[in-house]
Amino acid sequence: MSKVDGMLIFARVVEAKSFSEAARRMNATRSKLSKAVAALEASLGVRLLNRSTRRLSLTEIGAAYYAHCARIVQELEDADQTIGHLQAEPRGVLKISASVAFGTLHIAPALPDFLARYPALSVDMTINDRIVDLADEGYDVAVRIVPEPAPALVARRLAPIRRMVCATPAYFRQHGVPRTPEDLVGHNCLHYTHMGERDMWHFSGPVGRIAVPVSGRLHINDDEALSQAVLGGLGVALLPTFIVGADLQAGRLQAVLSEYVPVERFAYAVYLPTRHLPAKVRVFIDFLLERFGPQPYWDARQGAARDV
Repeated sequence: MSKVDGMLIFARVVEAKSFSEAARRMNATRSKLSKAVAALEASLGVRLLNRSTRRLSLTEIGAAYYAHCARIVQELEDADQTIGHLQAEPRGVLKISASVAFGTLHIAPALPDFLARYPALSVDMTINDRIVDLADEGYDVAVRIVPEPAPALVARRLAPIRRMVCATPAYFRQHGVPRTPEDLVGHNCLHYTHMGERDMWHFSGPVGRIAVPVSGRLHINDDEALSQAVLGGLGVALLPTFIVGADLQAGRLQAVLSEYVPVERFAYAVYLPTRHLPAKVRVFIDFLLERFGPQPYWDARQGAARDV
């Protein structure tokens, strides 16, 4: 038994004014409590209680020691109560990491609704494309778009991340519509350099996976910037629908080759393994699942979004 345990038992015995009553309140045996107090006295080298057949009383040293024990017990109870409140009601600061494009376009716009729902919470969000170390950098949760999350983390799948071959209707009228992935060889394919092999696009078609060599006049490491080049009519690009979904729905862009679905990634909420997930993390993940769902709003397919 630790010294803190002994101090707690000593304080409870003093408050109950007897070993028997303290044992009843603590659902323990009288002999266990008596031995614990005796061990505490032996470790301190002093007598804390005067024992008689009729009553207990504190020694002078025992009274002084009890004042300290009572404060420690109260601090422990306050700490337990604080944890209980934090688990029951989301409160405090939620520290989030998110990628630039997804964080800017979909996490940040969701925060006003989230914070309105949980007024005792505040958010500290960092937006960058670096994979942060949750433990070392103190993040509660990160939203990551990856094929598979790191095995050392707990991951909740939030939404599918689909990529579609897109260009403007004017581009397709001028250069023709590719009917198979191999037809892309004759197009100005604008390449996102942050992911995958350079100048190689991957698809999954009726005959399995296909790797198609492509070439074009623009290589760029930012999806949002790449989408602007495509909207300007420069060429074709393989773009995530969470960036160009609204453009597809409005007809500013058109998709081709949807039957050759590119290999999917997913948006995950990841956090460190813990026996008791903090309420603030739990409600944030539940909120994103509710907002995005298995069929996210950016993938809503209207007439203008269908393949040409």
